[in-house]
Amino acid sequence: MAENGNGIVNGSPRNGLASIQTHKKHNGICHDDSGPTVKAQTIDELHSLQKKKSAPTTPVTGTQTPFATLSEQERQKQQLESISASLASLTRESGPKVVKGDPAKKSDTQKVAHVPHHHVAPTFAASDSALKFTHVLYNLSPAELYEQAIKYEKGSFITSTGGIGNAFWGQDGGSPNIEMDEQTFLVNRERAVDYLNSLDKVFVNDQFLNWDPENRIKVRIVSARAYHSLFMHNMCIRPTPEELENFGTPDFTIYNAGQFPCNRYTHYMTSSTSIDLNLARREMVILGTQYAGEMKKGLFSVMHYLMPMRHILSLHSGCNVGKDGDVALFFGLSGTGKTTLSTDHNRYLIGDDEHCWSETGVSNIEGGCYAKCIDLSQEKEPDIWNAIRFGTVLENVVFDEHTREVEFSDKSVTENTRAAYPIEYIPNAKLPCVGPHPKNVILLACDAFGVLPPVSKLNLAQTMYHFISGYTALVAGTEDGIKEPQATFSACFGAAFIMLHPTKYAAMLAEKMEKHGATGWLVNTGWSGGSYGQGSRIKLQYTRKIIDAIHSGSLLGAEYKKTEIFGLEIPTEVEGVPSEILDPVNTWSDKNAYNDTLLKLARLFRKNFETFTNYKIGKDDNLTEEILAAGPNF
Repeated sequence: MAENGNGIVNGSPRNGLASIQTHKKHNGICHDDSGPTVKAQTIDELHSLQKKKSAPTTPVTGTQTPFATLSEQERQKQQLESISASLASLTRESGPKVVKGDPAKKSDTQKVAHVPHHHVAPTFAASDSALKFTHVLYNLSPAELYEQAIKYEKGSFITSTGGIGNAFWGQDGGSPNIEMDEQTFLVNRERAVDYLNSLDKVFVNDQFLNWDPENRIKVRIVSARAYHSLFMHNMCIRPTPEELENFGTPDFTIYNAGQFPCNRYTHYMTSSTSIDLNLARREMVILGTQYAGEMKKGLFSVMHYLMPMRHILSLHSGCNVGKDGDVALFFGLSGTGKTTLSTDHNRYLIGDDEHCWSETGVSNIEGGCYAKCIDLSQEKEPDIWNAIRFGTVLENVVFDEHTREVEFSDKSVTENTRAAYPIEYIPNAKLPCVGPHPKNVILLACDAFGVLPPVSKLNLAQTMYHFISGYTALVAGTEDGIKEPQATFSACFGAAFIMLHPTKYAAMLAEKMEKHGATGWLVNTGWSGGSYGQGSRIKLQYTRKIIDAIHSGSLLGAEYKKTEIFGLEIPTEVEGVPSEILDPVNTWSDKNAYNDTLLKLARLFRKNFETFTNYKIGKDDNLTEEILAAGPNF
């Protein structure tokens, strides 16, 4: 074959690469004719071409919703009007002018037409604030929120595994629950709405609570930070494009103005932080704290009110299901092992923290997990470790300034380090997060006094007694100033969230357990052979063996004996667990000290339960006496 001096064989490049022709000239400029020309004149135009506009989601079919017959333009208009209504001041007759898009990107705002409001036009003169547009960043993707956080929010950083880190400041849920009047709520609402409307842009999330489609709640979160928007993107259920098109008016709205303090001269305000919940208006206002967990906790409190109104039991529990469809609920306060034990490689995770039990079974309230990160390791918690990747929000963690590797054991900022990630980041998550009626109800207690057995089978009355009590124990190092074990009780294992009297939830739990044949268990993940300081913590491998025996059903057929004082039924044998530790008295060398400690804890239980003795539980008060009798007897 002939080859010319340019290395071309029969007009083709010898090495397979396109040739550069230099003999064509236009206006004295040489061109590369080997490929198509990029259709951009400037770098900004090039970047614009790289961004493919999202398709108009899905075709509109049917007429089952108000939006179904609307054009795309009309749907967008109604969506903006709904957001404007959410941001409306109660003292004005119209909401703010809202447009979609980042104000920093001129190309976005130039294409947006003015959206007329459904409110009556005000009769008074418009203020200068009424002349500005509020730019809405609506249901942004994690990638878009990353860009917003890194560019505009000081202190944001990307970790070596792809998670995004931030720090919150302000009060972390330590405020007392104080009833306030309507006027005070409206003052704080006005303050929050005015602050949000004064910003160049706000983030709006439209999402769901509860995986049960018949009982899900539509929530709207309006916030000032990408960090808060991504947190709720992870924690709430993410709508499909079809669901988002037909979202309509939310059932509940959060106004997160946490960067702005409340007015201390306002009635009931004791600090610059205020988290206000108005069930009648179905609104929540956050001022003076940037702790993202306040949004999660506030919505859980709402569900604790709305779901019982529908005869659905709301639960602060973990939940998993076996391959045969056997569901287990895990109740427990901080440090009891709820997350660890509900995350089981041999079972599917329905959820780690918040659930509903309805007539059809159980459902997760959330769309994500909010896991503690302190001392996290790949060996102990591989699922949580591997979930910290792109899209995960990390709070208050310490990291290497060069490699961006997170030091999970470092408590320099706080021990309350957290990771928020979508539940599908857990490999064995069950999607959708629903399951049949529970077979086992497991109450976890970290007994630092060392006198409760590792496992006890409970009758219905005992289950109710320990559910209402919600016991665990704090130890030195958990909180400042603690030198010896301190009993702590949180009714229904979630006193901070429940909106009705604890006995209401207990009666519903008793009814459902009895109807569906669920068995109650009390599992101690705390100390054995002595109290904290003398004894040792029960090995996790033993606790896992106990949980496995509960799941398999083998523990139901075991031989049992009853303990003194608490009257608990304890098995004489569990496969894989030393029999001598099953009865705690056997592990104490000083029997007198054991008896004294047992009586001490029993008195603490009885004192705590005094506040519940005057309430009727169940029909005709039939459960009250049984539950009281199920407590310590001495």
